[in-house]
Amino acid sequence: MADNSNPDIVYTKVDEAPELASASLLPIIQRFAAAAGVSVGTKDISLAGRILATFPDKLKDDQRVTDDLAELGQLVKTPDANVIKLPNISASVPQLVAAVRELQGQGFDIPDYPDDPQTDEEKEVRARYDSIKGSAVNPVLREGNSDRRAAAPVKKFAQNNPHRMGDWSSDSKTRVAAMSGNDFFSNEKSTTLDKAATAKIVLETAGGETVLKDSVSYPEGTVVDATYMSAKALDAFLAEEIEKTKEEGVLFSIHMKATMMKVSDPIIFGHAVKEWLKPVFEKYGDEMKAAGVDPASGLGDLLERVKDKPEILKAIEDVRDTRPPMYMVDSDRGITNLHVPSDVIIDASMPALIRSGGKGWGPDNKEHDAVCVIPDNSYAPVYDETIKFFKANGKLDPATAGTVQNLGLMAQKAEEYGSHPTTFEIPEDGTVKMVLDDGTVLHEHKVEKGDIWRSASARKAPIEDWVNLAIERQKATGYRAIFWLDEKRAHDAELISFVKPILEAKGVADKFEIMAPREATRASLETITKGENTIAITGNVLRDYLTDLFPILELATSAKMLSIVKLMNGGGLFETGAGGSAPKHVQQLQSENHLRWDSLGEFCALGESFKFLGDSKNNARARVLGETVETATQGILDHGRSPSRKVGEPDNRDSHYWFARYWAEALAAQSDDAALAEEFGPIAKALAENEEKITGELAAVQGKPADIGGYYHPDDDKLASVMRPSATLNGIMG
Repeated sequence: MADNSNPDIVYTKVDEAPELASASLLPIIQRFAAAAGVSVGTKDISLAGRILATFPDKLKDDQRVTDDLAELGQLVKTPDANVIKLPNISASVPQLVAAVRELQGQGFDIPDYPDDPQTDEEKEVRARYDSIKGSAVNPVLREGNSDRRAAAPVKKFAQNNPHRMGDWSSDSKTRVAAMSGNDFFSNEKSTTLDKAATAKIVLETAGGETVLKDSVSYPEGTVVDATYMSAKALDAFLAEEIEKTKEEGVLFSIHMKATMMKVSDPIIFGHAVKEWLKPVFEKYGDEMKAAGVDPASGLGDLLERVKDKPEILKAIEDVRDTRPPMYMVDSDRGITNLHVPSDVIIDASMPALIRSGGKGWGPDNKEHDAVCVIPDNSYAPVYDETIKFFKANGKLDPATAGTVQNLGLMAQKAEEYGSHPTTFEIPEDGTVKMVLDDGTVLHEHKVEKGDIWRSASARKAPIEDWVNLAIERQKATGYRAIFWLDEKRAHDAELISFVKPILEAKGVADKFEIMAPREATRASLETITKGENTIAITGNVLRDYLTDLFPILELATSAKMLSIVKLMNGGGLFETGAGGSAPKHVQQLQSENHLRWDSLGEFCALGESFKFLGDSKNNARARVLGETVETATQGILDHGRSPSRKVGEPDNRDSHYWFARYWAEALAAQSDDAALAEEFGPIAKALAENEEKITGELAAVQGKPADIGGYYHPDDDKLASVMRPSATLNGIMG
């Protein structure tokens, strides 16, 4: 059994499809690991788990849980850390509210999420919930920089079995629309601190000074940015793009990151909802506000709140008839691009549209060209240039394409999406200033009511670690290596001042190129089109975007990526890929008892985790486990044992049977550890001899609804029953 107090490997408990898959896969992992004396424990970083950990004072003694995220946050700062991190929910407000309601229905007496807190108690509750929203997990765990790439067997399989790509036409009307000014990109200021400092953020107005943030501490060498987006400019831009889209006769879509950029992007999303329904808000705004409507929560929440107000519903229909058709998340169910802020996540939605030849689904359940609205111009050029490249050159050929690896600056919250605690919607006209403790004004911006002001930072040690990691990776591969940095952008210019001296001091400046994101995008696409490889060395946001964009083009998915975080204090964090499609997977399991989630990312991370344990703890048996995991993973790919999307065909649970079988066979066949070979020989034999019986037991449960006891907080026993339905397999695994 796993020792959860101090396990050798921590396997995170998360949400949605990855967590459902864990109910099947983790017992297999623990059985194999135990044979080598390796304990595999769990820590709960799921949305439900984090909510419960945040409100211990509201729970009964037997309902209270430990704050596993805080414990992991301490662990990753130690050399002993060995964490397999599955994708968790970065909660938007609608997701948070839904999870709270589910937990309340299960008997947990936690408070409602206050939409508009008035009392001190409501404000305190809201502050607790706000600490859970958005990217609350990753900044805590990522105490190292990211090395993310397609594992060699995964890339080889994709080339030998190329996925379908949509055809691009040179006259496609699909395009990216971004603001031409007064956005975060154009208003950015940045500087590097020459000594440690503490800053306060204030808003100076005609009526006096308001403290937005009383104290932010920065060590010496920190790059500190500040910028804002004009609300007026944003509204004008959205209004113009809605009209232009209608004239062009294509779909209107907006692509945001309202989950991780949890303060700024929901506000921007709300502006889009409000601009789309502008006549309705002008006439019924006060009545809708009284009903609790918040545009930032999306069109779906709005419609629910006014469902008993026929005059408003009629006005919404009238406006919809005057708008261009909208890009749909689910055309069968009428779920539009503006329904839920967390439904359209840019790093998943844009690559999917590009892979489809620039097509998105419309309300008529057919594919059409689309205008892709990405308001801020910081990284919109990446997608714009990608679309222009494929219009000119045609679709990518996965059978011959090279690969884009990524080294991402993310340690210690580097560039963490505008740094949520220092992002504000400005309450009135004035000037925002960042004032250091010695009275120096670090940055200032003249702003208007409704503008979105934010600051972000990146520390010296993570930046230097990132550059050195890039040098190591380029030396190991010999690949073309590009720093995606724009010398004309304030933040990037500061980073370049770190990068160039390190490259020159190490004598490797000639091995690297520095390009703005648009130029780097084209160079990378040209490189992989020729069948060659390149390394994209980027900041945190671009790491997030590119490690979906290129894998989806190359492999059809980003869930199969190898993601290694070399923690700065010597430990290892192994991430398992994206979870963007997880909600639909859960819905299919609940309705048809078929889980199409592919655990290949978990297999890849598991192999690396065991090998890291072998090297860091001089544990030869752990290394044997890691090497044989790789053999098993190759077997899954070579024999086509990944899950099918269709009910009645092999699913995630079948793939775990085959993974266990190939792993046992590899352990039985290896000659490095005779005891492991002897132990797993009979297991491999039993798994092979009972193939028909096991696969029959797994197939028999499909096609009927599955009760797991909850979406955000499943019942453990019900989940185990659904995900481990083969008594024969369970018996062999012990």
